[in-house]
Amino acid sequence: MQHNIGDDGLTHLDADGRAKMVYVGDKDQTKREAIARAVLFMQEDTLKRIQTGGVTKGDVLSIAQVAAIMGAKRTSDTIPLCHPLPLTGVDVHFCFTDAHHLQIDVTVRTTGCTGVEMEALCGASAGALTVYDMCKAIDRSMSVRFLGLMEKKGGKSGHFVRAEVGDE
Repeated sequence: MQHNIGDDGLTHLDADGRAKMVYVGDKDQTKREAIARAVLFMQEDTLKRIQTGGVTKGDVLSIAQVAAIMGAKRTSDTIPLCHPLPLTGVDVHFCFTDAHHLQIDVTVRTTGCTGVEMEALCGASAGALTVYDMCKAIDRSMSVRFLGLMEKKGGKSGHFVRAEVGDE
């Protein structure tokens, strides 16, 4: 199968269509930031138990916060073509948006020659999956209803802000 690299932006493929790690050595070192969001849907009782500390495995949000940070830090171990990056900060914010939804926002920062979108997404994903893992015994129907990049700053492609989050 032949893959032609052109204006389609598939920079992770070589001229023969094989995977490659993109060369970023000539890019400018700039401040970069990305915010990713995961939204979990769960039973109302599950959400209340998370809020009140009623989950027998422990403090769900504290463990999910550590998981989100570790997920961001270990992205290059999970996503094969991601560069290992020296992160300068990872912030995790939880919000109960209604009786059934927990929103996790992960902000990742670095100063470097490539962005941190994947680190933010891996962090949000790891946080969400940790909530599921810790609560699955009481609510196997939980689901991650959204995972996406909300905002990105820095680099050649500039500033990106997601227009809205719906039932995507």
